[in-house]
Amino acid sequence: MLLHDLLAAPELRLTLLAGDERLDREIKGVLITDLPDPRRYLSGGELVLTGLMWRQSPADSARFVDALSEAGVAALGAGDARLGTVPDDLVEACRARGLPLLEVPVEVSFGAVTELVGRRVAAAQAGDLRGALGRHRRIVAAVAEGAGLGELFTLVQAELGVTAAAVSACGAVVAGALPEEQAVRLAHDYLAAVRLPVVVDRGGPFTLFAVDRSHRAAGWALVCRGEVDAEIGYELAACVAMERTRAEEGRRVERRLAEQLIALACAGGDLAELSARLRTCGIDPAEPYAVVTATAGRRGATEGPDPALLGGQVMEELLDRGVVAAAGADASVALVPLRDDTLWGDRDALAALLRARTAVLAGGLPSTTVSAGLSGALTGPQAIRGGVEEAGHARRMAEARGGGVVTSDEIYTHALLLATVPGDVRSSFAGRLLGPLFDYDRRHGAELVRTLGAFLDCTGSWNACAERLHVHVNTVRYRIRRVEELTGKDLSSMADRVDLFLALRAG
Repeated sequence: MLLHDLLAAPELRLTLLAGDERLDREIKGVLITDLPDPRRYLSGGELVLTGLMWRQSPADSARFVDALSEAGVAALGAGDARLGTVPDDLVEACRARGLPLLEVPVEVSFGAVTELVGRRVAAAQAGDLRGALGRHRRIVAAVAEGAGLGELFTLVQAELGVTAAAVSACGAVVAGALPEEQAVRLAHDYLAAVRLPVVVDRGGPFTLFAVDRSHRAAGWALVCRGEVDAEIGYELAACVAMERTRAEEGRRVERRLAEQLIALACAGGDLAELSARLRTCGIDPAEPYAVVTATAGRRGATEGPDPALLGGQVMEELLDRGVVAAAGADASVALVPLRDDTLWGDRDALAALLRARTAVLAGGLPSTTVSAGLSGALTGPQAIRGGVEEAGHARRMAEARGGGVVTSDEIYTHALLLATVPGDVRSSFAGRLLGPLFDYDRRHGAELVRTLGAFLDCTGSWNACAERLHVHVNTVRYRIRRVEELTGKDLSSMADRVDLFLALRAG
């Protein structure tokens, strides 16, 4: 209730004696008191009613008004019952301190004033509550009726004054308006936060909420500008989660169709049926596509989410949910159309996008390793099987490297062979051949291993190797003889050179 509304109540016949420039003050309650200093009973915003029993001399007025002003009261109402009028010293004290002063006629009880203010304040609070409930109902109804996230955020801005956006863990804006660089930084904050919600400063405060209980690597963050009340943020996050769940329901059918297509292709299915299933999955048999396989999980973990399943969830987020990933036994697989109307357009752009976004995940969530393999550009259903094998080899190479994205361009070398060999076998092979050289280097401070690598890189040229190492050619000859003696290999033999080369790469 505002002060001018109280003055306008005809049944109270109140008279304003001071503070006519502050009639827009809000009255939050009433306190009736005759204490000389009632500050301990005041919290601010009250209408103080007094019978002036505290006034023994004109100087008392200034002290009383100082106490009320310090407590932040809305106004003072003085009764006429004791003195028959409001003394001038009280009027002057209120005027000097900008405190509105009302005269309450002797025939009007303080109880009548208190009752009217109580009714008006309660009505205003009920109106605020009804308004809040109405806004909440409109937001929930919009989501229930199928409003998209863009429409939801527009409504939230209009109804609650909250500017919000949804950002995926890899830094892509799902809905709302955020600059790309800012979205990437906020995604990093979301991934690195010990607990959510959290307030971060990114050119101003932002409050981050988790949208649902998804693994963070595949999750969404609700980003709200400013420091947002937790209750509002949780409710808004629940609305975003509801929309995400609705979209997820439709994608389950698409995943099942993709799983059937890939299983049939890998089993050597009929070409006509494969073509039909490829069209059902939204890819024309004549258009180019690439195969991506992915896993995600903690290194060496025996518990937690399935790496293949989580890898598929992450892959879909990396590609803005423009594809579906079919979960396989050891990885998830996706057929990705190479179209100009997508973010990637061609296979090289697809590789660049995957690398950039997996780097965001690696930077914010180092405990989770994402490994992805990308085939070359393919056409037609007959290429699916080879593409899956090609992308699988690339993914295993990525896993051997500790995560990241590997393309098929990198696997048509000795690295493909090494990527398919179990890690313990590679380590045993390297240790058996190179162990004596490492031991010798440790004992004598020599550089046999480094010299061997340079010698093989220089295709066995003594002079080129000496120049690279900045040593005399005779030093190179001596070191290579020691390598041959310790390993039992003859570096003039191509077979032995290959063995040592692979040992260096496998270690």
